[in-house]
Amino acid sequence: TNNIPLEKIVNMAPPFLLFLTIFFALLQNTPSFAFTPEHSSCTTPISLSRNSDLKVPTTTSLHLLHNRRSFLTTSHLSILTATVTLTTQPLLTAAAPLLTDKSTPDLPPFASTSITEAKNRFLLAIRDIDSLLANYDTISTNGDNVRLYLGTQGIKSHMYGISKVLKFLKDEAEDIVEYTEALNEFEAYLFQAEGAAYQSLFVEHSSAKSTPESLLRTAKGDVVMVRKFMGVMAGQLGMEV
Repeated sequence: TNNIPLEKIVNMAPPFLLFLTIFFALLQNTPSFAFTPEHSSCTTPISLSRNSDLKVPTTTSLHLLHNRRSFLTTSHLSILTATVTLTTQPLLTAAAPLLTDKSTPDLPPFASTSITEAKNRFLLAIRDIDSLLANYDTISTNGDNVRLYLGTQGIKSHMYGISKVLKFLKDEAEDIVEYTEALNEFEAYLFQAEGAAYQSLFVEHSSAKSTPESLLRTAKGDVVMVRKFMGVMAGQLGMEV
């Protein structure tokens, strides 16, 4: 068989056959490359090579992947928001009704011989005075409301009969002299507060230049001093108020 030069074969070959020869020659030397599908939430490169199996995510799988991610993200944010809301939500406590409320029960006079019960009665009396001062503008629409808190009108306040309680506790004081002085000051200011609140009920029908409002302001100043000396006595009894 005679050998035919390569150049002659090339010249004799049809153009289509020559194209296929060049294509397969290039394919033998083609390197792998990365392909990232557009319009998908998947960012992992997909390797394509001559000998590898091509596994391209379908539209359905990409859609499900996107939905799962959206669900987890939304759920996480919802839980976080709910947690913050619950954490920052202020705690609400029911306020004690004012003694002027008709539903407030009457109190019996103090008749115990227990130091613990006496201290508890004293503590509750301090709270009634604190409530009076905190709500003074609401309570002091008339003098009798103030007197109700002072324990000199009606028997709803723990201030009712408080002098007896404080005298009963005198021997428990750390310094009996200081305690007695504070007790005397307390009773003096309590008497003055009661007097001013009482006078406010009738001043409009007298020739005095005072007014109900001015007398109730005076009574409030006396109540402040009542609270001050109650605190002194509580300290002498080792009570935290």
